[in-house]
Amino acid sequence: MAYEVKTHPTDVDPAQYCAELPTARRREEGARLLELFGEVTGESAVMWGPSMIGYGAMEYRRRVSEGTWFRLGFSPRKAALSLYGLQDFDGASEMLDRLGKHRRGAGCVYVNGLKDIDESVLRELLEASWASTEGGVVAEGC
Repeated sequence: MAYEVKTHPTDVDPAQYCAELPTARRREEGARLLELFGEVTGESAVMWGPSMIGYGAMEYRRRVSEGTWFRLGFSPRKAALSLYGLQDFDGASEMLDRLGKHRRGAGCVYVNGLKDIDESVLRELLEASWASTEGGVVAEGC
């Protein structure tokens, strides 16, 4: 039996959410990421759960879960910026090697701050990932 993901889109305004982050640095980075992700995707930002900001949507099916999830996203968390959707396409690892200081986790890339990465490489990653999920890719496995 598949596990149903409990995180779904909300009615919270992502720009307002970022404007209310506790530190000036995270507010600025949140605003910049809203702008960059919006430019690349051409989509409006949507809050997913209490702290994730997603762009687009796709249906997926895996052994342990299935549902709808955003195609690209981020969360301006206190400890690090979490960037979602940047690892699952051909060439992702090589691009990430050029990104700058980051850590890779299961499904996300952690960045301490935008000052630690090359924003042009981030844009390349976003563009490549967005193109790879065009048409609402259904993921198998995992």
